Amino acid sequence: MASRNWGVTPPLSMALPSESELAANDSLVEELKRQNNFESAEETQKRAIVLESLQKITTEFVKEASKKKGLSSAIVNTAGGKIFTYGSYRLGVYGPGSDIDTLVVVPKHVSREDFFEDFPSLLSKMAPPGAIEELTPVPDAFVPIIKLEYSGISIDLIFSRLAVPQVPIDLTLKDKALLRGVEERDLRSLNGTRVTDEILELVPQQKVFKYALRAVKLWAQRRAIYANVLGFPGGVAWAMLVARVCQLYPQATSSVILGKFFVIMSRWPWPQPVLLKPIEDGPLSVRVWNPKIYSGDRYHLMPIITPAYPSMCATHNISLSTKTIICREMERAGKVVDEILGKRQSWRELFTKHSFFTDGYKYYLSVVATSRSKDAQLKWSGLVESKVRLLVSSLETVESISLAHPFIKGFDRTHKCSSEEDIDKVVNGDLSFLAKDAVSQSNDLLSKAKHELVAEGKLEGIPEATDIEQPSDNGTGHHEIFTTTYYIGIEIAPDGTKKLDVSYQTNEFKALCMSWPQYNADLNTISVVHTRNYDLPDDVFGPGESKPVRIRAKKGKRTDGTVRKRSISVAANEVSLDSEAKRRQVTSASPVIPA
Repeated sequence: MASRNWGVTPPLSMALPSESELAANDSLVEELKRQNNFESAEETQKRAIVLESLQKITTEFVKEASKKKGLSSAIVNTAGGKIFTYGSYRLGVYGPGSDIDTLVVVPKHVSREDFFEDFPSLLSKMAPPGAIEELTPVPDAFVPIIKLEYSGISIDLIFSRLAVPQVPIDLTLKDKALLRGVEERDLRSLNGTRVTDEILELVPQQKVFKYALRAVKLWAQRRAIYANVLGFPGGVAWAMLVARVCQLYPQATSSVILGKFFVIMSRWPWPQPVLLKPIEDGPLSVRVWNPKIYSGDRYHLMPIITPAYPSMCATHNISLSTKTIICREMERAGKVVDEILGKRQSWRELFTKHSFFTDGYKYYLSVVATSRSKDAQLKWSGLVESKVRLLVSSLETVESISLAHPFIKGFDRTHKCSSEEDIDKVVNGDLSFLAKDAVSQSNDLLSKAKHELVAEGKLEGIPEATDIEQPSDNGTGHHEIFTTTYYIGIEIAPDGTKKLDVSYQTNEFKALCMSWPQYNADLNTISVVHTRNYDLPDDVFGPGESKPVRIRAKKGKRTDGTVRKRSISVAANEVSLDSEAKRRQVTSASPVIPA
């Protein structure tokens, strides 16, 4: 192991672990178990059985598709077909309830149309009775996908066709020559498996890497900095960062890797890219990350580059604000790990939940996406979520704002309104009409698929609004209104003005959302309202968390005897429009934040 040079630079240390480091590592693994980070052996075995079944179904699918095309029995019997995994399952860092990202690879004579026409029926036919609980094909996605629940396990099934006559069971995807003649959509599908396989090959000790990555993923999720769509690193990016530190300390324990991780990455000289190996050329005329050639690549603030050809930046969504937040969290974590390794704290402290709502900010912007039907809201909220990071970048241009911090998920709510006046209030963030018995808007596989794919910009063939379930009062006289609210914490610069006007930025953001081709003024509304920390709704707080309390400052007098106000009232957020059609378009209110 010592003879190999890992990564793009020599290691920083080849030291073997000490007794205290081994003990700290054992303690880390025990804490991960207490945090329910591992699933049972029975659940892991169930995953293996499901994947074995999917392999059999894939082989049969390729045979059936080959027969339909009138190919000879020799070709039919040797055409093959193979499933690969990628993401957290392939990296070995999955836990209870994790899905399995799965890739079906087929030979050149089997088409994507065959996959979506025939594979779902074969799944239902060949799986054990009752094993397929939900099945949702999404053929028009940027990366076409079938989402299903198989024996209680969520499966994301994507497809790729290679330009070869056979796909044997022992095929690997490492050879770049396999990419020749492959369509762009198939190349995107292959990329996930190729990247995760390369990451595993490029770390000195896979077991050490996996424990360290489990800890980093848990920490990032608890600290609310794990969301690619909203401007934070996603799973693959965090994996590559951990892998890079493993390369620098090839013989270290997971606990040591964790401590080094926070120190090194909080001080990394961004925008110098994180690379696991030199960027490679390849046989295709495709774009490979290169800031010397592509001007857009020069604007990546924290570039983390995938190791598999064609190399891409996995963190192009990161903004100035989210970069600052990530670095702050790493600095905090580094201090905590120092305390832990010094035996003054336990590993539990590292995984303390974020304080975004409880003690994060005094001022927030609430981005409220509203629809008059559930189906319309699934897509509309996904579209709005995909644009929130652009609002964050726009807010960063305001001189008095030092940071705009997006929370990593939206909050779905259902409201029951009896009048247009009630609906106007809901559009502007009023929670007086919350439905007490409302079921989550996104509690089924199809709903989740629609929202996630739109949010990630991966759903192309969205039905026109006329095809969407139309609003109804269900004969009760009450209209169900569906909202999803995204919160952005605002940090005011120390020398910021007393009144902060962000109307230009918010109006530009709303116009951008409304320019979506599937936007329907009769169904969709977008508003951005200012929210003080003490006005945050109860449902954003977890068990045991305390909601901020309004502190009423005493009024002081100036030397001239007039009253000096310690705060400035926010500009009115109510909407007053002349007609229902206007109300359904976009609220004219734009927040003015008191500093």
